[in-house]
Amino acid sequence: MSTTVNPSASPVSNGNAGRVVRFLATRVGLSLITLWLLSVIVFACGQLLPGDIGRAVLGPLADARGGRAQSLARRGPSADDGTDQPGRDVFSRVIVGARDILTIAPLATLLGTVAGTALGLVVGYFDGWVDNVIGRAIDTVLALPLVIVALLALAAVGASNFTVILVIGITFTPITARTVRAAVFAERHLDYVTAAQLRGERAPYIMFAEILPNVLPPIIVEATVRLGYAIFAVATLSFLGFGIQSPSADWGLALSESYTLMAGGAWWTVVFAAGAIASLVVGVNLIADSVQGVIDR
Repeated sequence: MSTTVNPSASPVSNGNAGRVVRFLATRVGLSLITLWLLSVIVFACGQLLPGDIGRAVLGPLADARGGRAQSLARRGPSADDGTDQPGRDVFSRVIVGARDILTIAPLATLLGTVAGTALGLVVGYFDGWVDNVIGRAIDTVLALPLVIVALLALAAVGASNFTVILVIGITFTPITARTVRAAVFAERHLDYVTAAQLRGERAPYIMFAEILPNVLPPIIVEATVRLGYAIFAVATLSFLGFGIQSPSADWGLALSESYTLMAGGAWWTVVFAAGAIASLVVGVNLIADSVQGVIDR
């Protein structure tokens, strides 16, 4: 009995389709991230221009963070004008709101990645009581709801941009440390590590000069994934009142101030800020998937 082979199901065809999907996903992710980065750059450049020139360039963006926006007519949200409850331009505030979240989230991710990498290298390289004590401490911290931990910490120390960066970075540290620890476990008994030990190299040199370059791929993937979580975490904390504070145009804060207006039909006060958060998180996650695919090849 003859068997008919479907060419569309061949490994070559599936591989080509997968590459096309990854290519398109990467371009979509880059486009979304570039869009928000350009909006931040345009706003920052306009802010550097003197007085009336900068206001002429930025238009409504110049008032989007508060300040002169408070002098606008408090006529409530308007679909015709695209304004929120205090009469501020919603589109302008969404554009300006990208600045804070694209500053705080990457810095928090960087802090968590650097601290977690250093901790993971130590725990993964040293065996015995170091791994038992610190490794169990990491597992204990990861068993706690990280959002609740962040809320408690911010409630204790106070909410500011610096404390948000610090708290999110610290909560991401054990997650990154666990990833690095697993990667170091797979490397520490290989020949190049043994050769460095026989040469009499110190442990810090072996960890950071020998092992670290060989475990960079999973660290890069983890950092990219953490960035998406950091963006969502910043927006969540701001929405709950423990993150970025007013008069910032932060997206999470904008949702907190306007979500009750949805019941009255003022959907535009919420949809655009929520769409901005979703588009940025999706863009970062698409890039993370693409990076993972490149590393796995």
